[in-house]
Amino acid sequence: MVQENGVPVGMKHYPAEFKADAIALYRSRPGATIKAVAGDLGVNTETLRNWIRTADGRRPGAHTAPPAVARTNSEDIQAELAAARKRVRELEEECDILRKAARYFATETRW
Repeated sequence: MVQENGVPVGMKHYPAEFKADAIALYRSRPGATIKAVAGDLGVNTETLRNWIRTADGRRPGAHTAPPAVARTNSEDIQAELAAARKRVRELEEECDILRKAARYFATETRW
């Protein structure tokens, strides 16, 4: 693959906030698969898997369990979880709006 500025051409770059939101979305959906969440977000499955591994303190591509994490205050965890759930709801609403807009414009451009 031809490289441009040290990055293979064709690779997408995602903002750190998008990566964090994608990880939060995956973790907020019990029973959801990485493949399903990646498909919803329009990212490659392995890309999302690597983001999750990195967030867990593991090397992308590693298949070992994440390191033990120090326990924090239960109230801190609950507050963080509530904030994450609120952000997920906001992102889901934004996605719905974008889907509706895409559908609208797709029908407007047909002959």
